[in-house]
Amino acid sequence: MIPLSVAWDAIGGLVDAHERFLAGARVDSDVRDSVLDSWKRCRYAGVEPDRLLIPYAPDLALDHRFLHAAEPVLERLTASLAELNTTVALCDAQARMVERYGGDRTLRDRLDGVSFAPGFDASERAAGTNGVGTALAGRGPVYVAGREHFADCLQPFACAGAPIRNPLSGRIEAVLDLTCLHDDGDPAMMRLVREAARDIETRLLEQATERERALLTAYRRADHGTHGSGWPAEPRHPSQAEPQSLHLAANHGAAPDGVVLGPIDLAVLREKAEALIAAPHRTLDEVLLSGGRTATLLRRQVEGAAGETGVVVEARVLGGPRLRHTPAVDVPPVPRPARKPPVVLRAVPEAPPAPEPTDTDAWLLLVGEPGVGRLAVLARRRLELLHDAGVRIGTTLDVTRTAEELTQVAVPRFADFAAVDLPDSVLRGEEPGHLGADTPLRRVALGAVHDESWLYGVGDEVRYIASTPQARALESRKPVLEPALTVDGGWIAQDPVRGERILRAGIHSLITVPLRARGTTLGSVGFYRSERPEPFENDDLSLAQELAGRAAICIDNARRYTRERNTALALQRSLLPRGRSQQNAVEVAYRYLPAQAGVGGDWFDVIPLSGARVALVVGDVVGHGLHAAATMGRLRTAVHNFCALDLAPEELLTHLDELVGRLDRGEGWAVENTHQDSGIIGATCLYAVYDPVSRRCTLTRAGHPVPAVVGPDGTVDFVDLPPGPPLGLGGMPFETVELELAEGSQLVLYTDGLIEDRLRDIDIGLDRLRTVLACADRAPEDTCEAVLDALLPARPSDDVALLVARTHALGPDQVAQWPVPRDPAFVSHARAAVIDQLTAWGLDELAFTTELVASELITNALRHATGPVQLRLLRDRALICEVSDGSSTSPRLRRARTEDEGGRGLFLVAQLTERWGTRYTADGKIIWTEQRLP
Repeated sequence: MIPLSVAWDAIGGLVDAHERFLAGARVDSDVRDSVLDSWKRCRYAGVEPDRLLIPYAPDLALDHRFLHAAEPVLERLTASLAELNTTVALCDAQARMVERYGGDRTLRDRLDGVSFAPGFDASERAAGTNGVGTALAGRGPVYVAGREHFADCLQPFACAGAPIRNPLSGRIEAVLDLTCLHDDGDPAMMRLVREAARDIETRLLEQATERERALLTAYRRADHGTHGSGWPAEPRHPSQAEPQSLHLAANHGAAPDGVVLGPIDLAVLREKAEALIAAPHRTLDEVLLSGGRTATLLRRQVEGAAGETGVVVEARVLGGPRLRHTPAVDVPPVPRPARKPPVVLRAVPEAPPAPEPTDTDAWLLLVGEPGVGRLAVLARRRLELLHDAGVRIGTTLDVTRTAEELTQVAVPRFADFAAVDLPDSVLRGEEPGHLGADTPLRRVALGAVHDESWLYGVGDEVRYIASTPQARALESRKPVLEPALTVDGGWIAQDPVRGERILRAGIHSLITVPLRARGTTLGSVGFYRSERPEPFENDDLSLAQELAGRAAICIDNARRYTRERNTALALQRSLLPRGRSQQNAVEVAYRYLPAQAGVGGDWFDVIPLSGARVALVVGDVVGHGLHAAATMGRLRTAVHNFCALDLAPEELLTHLDELVGRLDRGEGWAVENTHQDSGIIGATCLYAVYDPVSRRCTLTRAGHPVPAVVGPDGTVDFVDLPPGPPLGLGGMPFETVELELAEGSQLVLYTDGLIEDRLRDIDIGLDRLRTVLACADRAPEDTCEAVLDALLPARPSDDVALLVARTHALGPDQVAQWPVPRDPAFVSHARAAVIDQLTAWGLDELAFTTELVASELITNALRHATGPVQLRLLRDRALICEVSDGSSTSPRLRRARTEDEGGRGLFLVAQLTERWGTRYTADGKIIWTEQRLP
């Protein structure tokens, strides 16, 4: 079944795919690849969907040889579609329609109205996506229905087209098309048109060339004196004397006592004759046939009247019924079944007893030139298969998809079933260990002509025992050919019940090849035949090995990419935040989504600060891969260190800018920036600090997209924040903006991958972001989901970091503060106020420690600092004690000597509290401490 992008009219999300494509949007997930490729070609060719200019050329015709091969097939096809209201169109190699058959008058009139008629050009550059032009451009069968047509006028129709190739040269000589109304369309049309094209190609192959005719005539003349009238006269019609088209008169309508020479015997005779023609040093071959009969093939040189040289092969069958030639003049024309091998032979009974075989028992089987004919055709088809394998295998860096592509190339052109088995370590990107008998493998891909094979299915674990061809191939690292599975007991021993069912399903021949690349065995691939009676041979073994070798390189490339990607993801996951930030100032939700191209340098962070504040950070390092991830980790660590110093936002970005510059220059080392990962190509950052006591937020940015603020009522504003230069450029100061946020507001920070890509402008992305954020009373997690659903493309080209923070505030019952006059006597009043407040908060266990800490900090401020002094207590996740003054000098912890009278105050503070520090303000500094709540 063909995966269709139809149900266009039934699935609302797909109806506008064509319009979105024309508008420049990506529709990869909505449209089939073959149709989307055609749309792109039409767009590049300048085709206008609402206005077609279709050239017309009168008196078009195909050559007589081609028409002679095509007409019987087209007549049968037209007759079979007579009741289905479908037209059959034959076009030349330039997609110009030559003939059109079938269809009722209404359908023909509608097709005439859109210039899909004889004489008109149906190529993609003229008519857009359609069965003729797209099959010719894609060089393969295609089905196009409804809105998949690029041109508006063709959308009421459904069509299927297939190219017809010259079987000897491989050149496309014509295109066959079936067209009907959209409502009458069926994907099975593609199978019909493909089979009809193959039938025409078969008839072309069966037609004898003039050179072969001359050789046949010379052969007949040379043998006329010996065989008398036994050979048929010169044929009266070309179809009666095609030397490469042989026919067996079966006893369907023949003498009741005739004996049928089966199709397998005919195939074997034909193949051995072709091999004998191509063997210059062989003249005889003996072939065993069914029923105990033996065929002897004789190779003879022949020369035509004009000097043509060639070879004929005669066949003599002994044992069982004797084969006697039936003159062509006595045999009425018999319809030639497609793909049946050749010579006019007839079986007659043995009574009365036949005389000893003479030369008259030898009959013409094949005529041609050494190295030319079917062997050349097979060689060309194998080259085409290898070419397609090179094009179609390895289109992605996904191990499973690459294995599936191998099976798709091999089935049905080379095998009827193809199975790829890989160890789980290869799927994870790891180096595989030794592979052999009993090694657990995973069935990764299975290509099949039908579903009743009884082979292991995709996802099944397989352990091949030592006697199986697969285990032998893995152990020997060489391909194994089993032409007849019925006699291979080791293969059936793997699973006798399943093996018997597989044989009953018709599978009779196997080639298994180890998948080896760069000296490593990655798994194995098995090719099976069932529909074709001929077993695999040595030539097939070489072809299978070539296919497996090409696929193995692609699988190994995908495995190595998977390893590198997993390594980068692991590194990035270890560098990005995990879990929840330990603070109460904001409620946060976040998302990080890597790009399809690989891990990038986007990052985010939520960092608790002193005074119950919190820092929100989002950054972006240009590029992808390990270098970007490692650089991101260095910058995130640097931001943490700068936050520990309680720097102001603009100072923090200044220090970060200097750090990026040093990293870009090699951190003082004399390095040459010749490696692809040398230097930091670019980085941006947005830094915000929110204070839940004042509900004020200070923001600054370095080349980063502006943040959005969502009010409690759902109003959305983008902060008018000066951009600042990207990190690493230096020389320019960073500016800040301070906002007062209502409790319950949401601050939305993100990277540019969310709002812009190659097909979407940043302004459009910001408008869509504003629309999706305009919702009141939505939790941050819900906001993240809504934003990603609305803005994230199906295949993002850049990684995305999103951080949503909903603000909280510390109420008056959680804050206590007192101004401190510059009088040492007030220290005792401060201690009493602290004890009373802690009692009111139910924190009597911390009263003694907090009293001592407050007393020491106030005393130092009164003694060493200037300006107004203030004491403040905050009850949050910890008990915070702050003393502020107007001085910019910072206290320093030092170890007091035995004879020193002072210098032990800060040491006591550090020992009694969980942590302490200093932060500077516009009016001075604040000494703060934190104690864990009981």
